[in-house]
Amino acid sequence: METVDTSVIVDEELLSVRVAELYYDAGKTQDEIGALLGISRWKAGRLLTQARESGIVRIEIVHPSARRLGVERALRTRFPRLTDAVVVPAFDDEAALVDRVSQAAAEHLRALRPVPRTLGVSWGRTLTAVADRLQNGWARGVTVVQVNGGVSVNRRPGGAAHLASTIAERASGDVVLLPSPAILEQEETAHAIQADRTVAAVLDRAADADAYIFSAGVCDASSAHVENGYLTLADIRRLQQRGAVGDVLGRYIDADGNIVDPALDVRTVGMPLSRLRSAATAIFVTAGAAKHDLARTVVGTGLCTVIVTDETTARALLEES
Repeated sequence: METVDTSVIVDEELLSVRVAELYYDAGKTQDEIGALLGISRWKAGRLLTQARESGIVRIEIVHPSARRLGVERALRTRFPRLTDAVVVPAFDDEAALVDRVSQAAAEHLRALRPVPRTLGVSWGRTLTAVADRLQNGWARGVTVVQVNGGVSVNRRPGGAAHLASTIAERASGDVVLLPSPAILEQEETAHAIQADRTVAAVLDRAADADAYIFSAGVCDASSAHVENGYLTLADIRRLQQRGAVGDVLGRYIDADGNIVDPALDVRTVGMPLSRLRSAATAIFVTAGAAKHDLARTVVGTGLCTVIVTDETTARALLEES
């Protein structure tokens, strides 16, 4: 039986370490390393490759604009509906995290090909951050359509109209606003508003959009629906009891993507979730641990074709799937 000289293996591993130190820390070329260690340039290169493959050397790109390409590939493999994924490094600071994910989403939108003639947009804090980071001239002639109601009950500044208008203005395009609150008090009122010729025309435009970009909100006291006066904390507690993980386009869903409160849903003005599931391009932007459960639902139930997120969220999706 042939024996293996383990001392040779150990010596070669130590030599790999030395070659890696000289190359990465001392800045030596492979020719210089060969001369210093008495080995050929070819062997120095082979030992460098060996050091990387064995984990002796780990190369990490730490620039804030870096992307986690391996994680992106894993997401596309795991979720067949995903045509693309954009994953940026995680940050401990939540504001920095949202900033980086929003910047990545703005860059993805700018690079989108073909450029959508009509872009459907929802609203919320995350998408507002995306709009703020879009540069003038990110596209030309794009019509931006608001896909769900967002006229603020408490008249807070900014909001859905400002967000959609900003995205359109920076593309030298037009904006089509949905002149309705997100949620109405009476079902009859919601039916009447959505039957109105002006509102119905906007919803038709929204349903015909070439691409969509949206975020999602968690079902808790921080919800934008509470902040904007559509729902009370008691409403949120009731939705939680029904299993709500959050809202997409203002529609509250459970972990399986089902509407949790049909009576509330019929009072919600906007495009149905089924349109997102059939869309060729639906870009979902999300960041932070609080939205992990909601992100699993959005991606897992086919509500998006693209996800823009942070590495921690992406790995949570892969681990729990």
